Amino acid sequence: MRLPFRARPAPSGVDEPPDPGSRPVPPATAGDTDRAGHALRAPSRLHAFNRYEIKYLVDSGTARALRDEFARRMELDSHAGIAGYGVWSVYYDTSELRFYWEKIEGLRFRRKLRIRHYGDRSTITDDTTVYVEIKQRVNRVTQKRRIALPYRLARELCDRRVPVDHDESQRAFVEEVLELVSGLDLRPVAMTGYQREAFVGRDADAGLRITIDHRVRGRDRDFHLGADAQNRLIVPAKLSVLEIKANERVPYWLTDLAARSNMSVVRMSKYCQSVEAFGRAPRSVFHVVDGDPAADLSPTTVPSEA
Repeated sequence: MRLPFRARPAPSGVDEPPDPGSRPVPPATAGDTDRAGHALRAPSRLHAFNRYEIKYLVDSGTARALRDEFARRMELDSHAGIAGYGVWSVYYDTSELRFYWEKIEGLRFRRKLRIRHYGDRSTITDDTTVYVEIKQRVNRVTQKRRIALPYRLARELCDRRVPVDHDESQRAFVEEVLELVSGLDLRPVAMTGYQREAFVGRDADAGLRITIDHRVRGRDRDFHLGADAQNRLIVPAKLSVLEIKANERVPYWLTDLAARSNMSVVRMSKYCQSVEAFGRAPRSVFHVVDGDPAADLSPTTVPSEA
């Protein structure tokens, strides 16, 4: 199996939580819509990542086998611990779900805004550090920009549309967020959460990152990240979402492993999956169901603290 990774190189980057040794780099230019692509300095709380991403759905048995192979060839993410870490995100969109439809229609340039927390959401307070992120797609390259803020200030910015204190290197990004939430009248639409295992490449595979997300859940209300609210599985419990994230190329050992494991690339989006699972939009051809694609998969309730 050969994956299409011979396009122009993208700058180095890593996923979250931030590795203290990472070096943020500016995203590629995308015209006026990418005004935040200015030079970044190491002390800044604004980070940017450019990369290619490939996504698969794998069953629990395949996930276990792949995990063993990744552990042999790669390093465990320093933030993951033994059991990985939780990832919780609140996504913003228009009343007409503009960002959702841009993804479904496969626009070459598209964006989405979210507030994201890493770790145990039951411990979230107003002072907990979260990330306000703009994730966008430019042709085949995924670009992500974000700033770290206390949760209360993140809500001030995204919900109340109030400028927040920032240093000069963050000014363009904060202004872009304000333009999005005010100009498009964005509001919270969906929440997702999952347990993540993450591996990072070493030596010749530096820049490679693989994540395996288990028990993908969501909800369509009570959008405070720390709310004691009910979540539901939006991807069948037996399936995990595996993502390969690379700066320039995928190593041959990984493409061979994907072929031997009969892995097929999917276009599913956790945000779109949540929107469709709760009936905010008709189920697209990319919707993940249990077994027969024509089957009616209702979201399955799981404990709110899960």
